[in-house]
Amino acid sequence: MPQGGKVVYTAKTHTIGGRENGASRSSDGRLDVKLSVPGAVRIGTNPEQLFAAGWSACFESAIGLAARKRKIALPADLAIDAEVDLHLADSGYFLSTRLNISLPGVAREVAQSLVDEADQLCPYSKATRGNIDVAINLV
Repeated sequence: MPQGGKVVYTAKTHTIGGRENGASRSSDGRLDVKLSVPGAVRIGTNPEQLFAAGWSACFESAIGLAARKRKIALPADLAIDAEVDLHLADSGYFLSTRLNISLPGVAREVAQSLVDEADQLCPYSKATRGNIDVAINLV
């Protein structure tokens, strides 16, 4: 159920075939990918990779927003290595994640405070909070 507020963008995709032998295309055609299961010989990406890319891009933008609010310059080589684990247990499949964030040249205390604020701003972080195991590491 939406929490209100103005919708600023709606992503629309059409997916067929699922993760085993599928494809997904965005309504504007900018995203057009073949899907496959992790480790498959078939050419394609998997949903976990797409989730990792989306979350890390969103989180990096949230760090930028936090830095602009405080007038802190960010290094050009700021980077996020996202890891999304797909687990299988008796209860079924589930995810866990790690965001490993590098802010070279930024004092550790300042970098940590930017990461903490970004975690509160990022829509992916909000969506996953309390739902999956998440580790956000300043490296």
